[in-house]
Amino acid sequence: MDKPPESPLPRRQRSTVTALIVLAVLAVCAAAKIAAPFLVPVVVGMLASYSLKPLVGALERVHIHRALGSAVVLLVVSAFVIGGVLLLRDDATSALAELPDAARKIRIAAHETGRERDGPMGHVRAAAAELNRAAAEATSGGAPVPVQPPPAAPNSFEKWLSDQSAKALGVVADIGLAGLVAYFLLAAGDAFRRKLVHVVGPTLAARRITVEILDEIDTQVQRYLMTMLIVNSLIGIATWGILLMFGVNHAGLWAVAAAIVHIIPYAGSALTIVATGIATFVQFEDIGRALLVAGMIGVAATLIGMGLSAWMLGRAFRMNAVAVFVSLLFFGWLWGGWGLLVGVPLLAIIKTTAENIPALERLATLLADEQRPITEAGKT
Repeated sequence: MDKPPESPLPRRQRSTVTALIVLAVLAVCAAAKIAAPFLVPVVVGMLASYSLKPLVGALERVHIHRALGSAVVLLVVSAFVIGGVLLLRDDATSALAELPDAARKIRIAAHETGRERDGPMGHVRAAAAELNRAAAEATSGGAPVPVQPPPAAPNSFEKWLSDQSAKALGVVADIGLAGLVAYFLLAAGDAFRRKLVHVVGPTLAARRITVEILDEIDTQVQRYLMTMLIVNSLIGIATWGILLMFGVNHAGLWAVAAAIVHIIPYAGSALTIVATGIATFVQFEDIGRALLVAGMIGVAATLIGMGLSAWMLGRAFRMNAVAVFVSLLFFGWLWGGWGLLVGVPLLAIIKTTAENIPALERLATLLADEQRPITEAGKT
């Protein structure tokens, strides 16, 4: 007896569910993009609370109340940052005072390069001028057309400087709000955690899974921040040693800047290489030395920032390198520099959550390292 044909309803239902999931993901992305001024300080504050939680816990073990201990920890961290800024204030002032002379040297070098008729830019400029002249003569019936000098480009440096100043003030405001969020989370301690476990559901299994996810998130975020602290410190030391070896001024300032901007993956290393190369060229006016310094710093950033960092993060998270890179692109598009900063911890949180929820097993498999595929939810 022939079997009756399968009803197309389940297939339609699967298509409908898939379409609804895609629309929901797009709606969440759009909401996260629009709500960036609210979400960024909250996310940064939460990650900061994870990193400072062991210090507050240590103070609590010596009978210091969490509210007081949280304030002490945040004040100490703030004092450390402010002290570092004051310590490097003289170098920063000297570097800012040299900016006009540096801009003049770069302008002269660019002008001399552009004036070279035998250089690549000279050939490109001459070809463009001949093509413009030919097009003008064709439209005028063959009559020669005098060559008009190109209009001067408007000076937009002041506008750019104003925009960057506004962005800097926005970053300072976000840091202040993130500090407040971190303080309240640290002061609350396990109270917020217990409320979250209670809200998840009445069943013991759901609460157990939630506790396991929260514990794993604590571990993953703290591992990531400790890895970044070690890697960035090593990059700062390496940058300082290379610049000191070549006699570049303000080596300590550039080293601290390199350690800070390397918090942003990939873009931080590129910015350090370009900035130190320009600084070396401005000081010595030697393109060979500038390229050598930039190349050595690039090699150090690659070995430490990509080699050592990838090895340490791989051991800590067991995440797919492609997924990490794509997530950085996504969060960078979503929240700019802040997205590049928090992209990897957020991806680790998503992977940890997916590993402990059977319905998200495929997502966990996609994010896991190729060498350790996930065979069942919650296990590697």
